[in-house]
Amino acid sequence: QALLVASGGGLVQPGGSLRLSCEASGFGTNGYTMSWYRQAPGKEREPVAYISDHGDITHYATSVKDRFTISRDDAKNTALLQMNNLKPEDTAVYTCAARYSETYWSQGTQVTVSS
Repeated sequence: QALLVASGGGLVQPGGSLRLSCEASGFGTNGYTMSWYRQAPGKEREPVAYISDHGDITHYATSVKDRFTISRDDAKNTALLQMNNLKPEDTAVYTCAARYSETYWSQGTQVTVSS
């Protein structure tokens, strides 16, 4: 069974860091583009970061550029989202997606930035 599992969320103070992980099981991430999304309470889901299938192209939402870094390790079937200098407005449920011939979505992982 193909499954995508997001983990690494938690409570962090403003200015802190978290690293989210998105791990695939039941399929390999080779050939898949990987993306992170987030949805804050009362808001629509928005794209946060994208990495191409070869890892040579990345895109970020303007609000997270220079603070977040997406990466991938296909040997571990994993995509990572390193989040630095977190702000209260980064508080949201974060999900990841793997896209190729089909699309897989993870469950959400809660990120809360608060003092």
